[in-house]
Amino acid sequence: MSTPTGFMEYKRQIPADRNPLERVKDWQEFHKHMAEDELRTQGARCMDCGTPYCHTGMDMAGGTFGCPVHNLIPEWNNLVYRGLWREALERLHKTNNFPEFTGRICPAPCEGSCTVGLIGQPVTIKTIEEAIIEKGFEEGWVVPQPPEKRTGRRVAVIGSGPAGLACAAQLNKAGHSVTVYERSDRVGGLLTYGIPTMKLDKGIVQRRVDLLIAEGIEFITGTEIGKDIPAQQLVDEYDAVILCGGATKPREFNIEGSELNGVVYAMDFLNGSIKSFLDSNLEDGNYLSAQDKNVIVIGGGDTGSDCVATSVRHGCSTVTQFGTHDKAPLERDPISNPWPQFPNVYTLDYAQEEAKAIFGSDPREFSIMTTKFVGDENGNLKELHTIQIQRIVDETGRKIYQPIPGTEKVFPAELALIAIGFDGPEQTLPEQLGLATDRWTNVKARYGKYNTNVEKVFAAGDMRRGQSLVVWAINEGREAAREVDKYLMGSTVLV
Repeated sequence: MSTPTGFMEYKRQIPADRNPLERVKDWQEFHKHMAEDELRTQGARCMDCGTPYCHTGMDMAGGTFGCPVHNLIPEWNNLVYRGLWREALERLHKTNNFPEFTGRICPAPCEGSCTVGLIGQPVTIKTIEEAIIEKGFEEGWVVPQPPEKRTGRRVAVIGSGPAGLACAAQLNKAGHSVTVYERSDRVGGLLTYGIPTMKLDKGIVQRRVDLLIAEGIEFITGTEIGKDIPAQQLVDEYDAVILCGGATKPREFNIEGSELNGVVYAMDFLNGSIKSFLDSNLEDGNYLSAQDKNVIVIGGGDTGSDCVATSVRHGCSTVTQFGTHDKAPLERDPISNPWPQFPNVYTLDYAQEEAKAIFGSDPREFSIMTTKFVGDENGNLKELHTIQIQRIVDETGRKIYQPIPGTEKVFPAELALIAIGFDGPEQTLPEQLGLATDRWTNVKARYGKYNTNVEKVFAAGDMRRGQSLVVWAINEGREAAREVDKYLMGSTVLV
């Protein structure tokens, strides 16, 4: 334990963010960093619990508690407190290939499950995680580590998102020759084109990709398996194929007027903006701009919030974010939301802070449902019609949303961004390979084993489990690599 009474002696601190009114003028990361002495003090707050839930990593009541990659959190908290940063980095890399990603974008279920949070504020785990890896890069401790020998086995990984990268990194470590196929022009999948640069600078992604290349992994971009190369060809040419293509099929939103110009899926909006920024700093104009438009974002999750932040940076006239859920309470409900579940409490994330700073209030509308889109004579969106809703349990026990009569409202809008989630993976690969799928159209592969009904073919990440957290994708990529190594070699040293 760092100090037996550290959690009582020191208050929780987190790094300050850049001023919202300043950061909306650029596309740089919005968070700042803490001084080393402050980080050591935060490490001292860790109790090194006898049963630390922070690194448990389990699904509970529809949510995650603890760290899905089972980070050795109490160990590296103590090492940071003692100033042993290199040793902390070694512990961190034992369980997480990419702490520079999770330290920035993970919602930190570990902190929601921190025992200190039972009686006060949890340990600042996520910030310490990012600080460890960044110090590792600054000090030159993070260097390519290619395997000493090769096994002669060849493996193809389809998709270069967090699951694909983690899987490739682990299989390469085991000595296999790994080729990663990515249909986009840049490596990273969701990390590159799904998350705005102000949350995750793309130089951070490329820094890790360069390391993986130096370690011997081959990346082939601009190549869509199932279209440019038949899926069966990879199965024939490689000793194993791992599908890590993600859950990229957007959930359809078919209501009256959804065909109007200006009704757009969120990922199309975000992808275009990110690519244009990376290609030309937005100077090429190859993106859908929210400038001078009234923007409605339909969806209360992280993707919806990213749409809010992007619209603000484009210079929108107004932005409003719709959610079907109720406004969260200020404090955790011990009955419906008990520890160690992630606390469902009212907060403003970075995008909502920015919108509030500009427009004067939280941009979110809660318990609201869009009933139709209305356009002008040219087929362009001009307004949305909504109604307030309440969640009830019907006679069959299902939870449904019931409209509240008399709460109808009209919102002016020239741009509506649909951010209501995804309906699983695209079906090209499952259909070409004859893969079994579940009722959500995800590829069937048992958690912990990852093998499909087709010999040599494995699946991991969102393509197997459905839309989920980046940290779950890393978990599944690592575990799938372990199972593939067992399949190829009969045993494995991977964990």
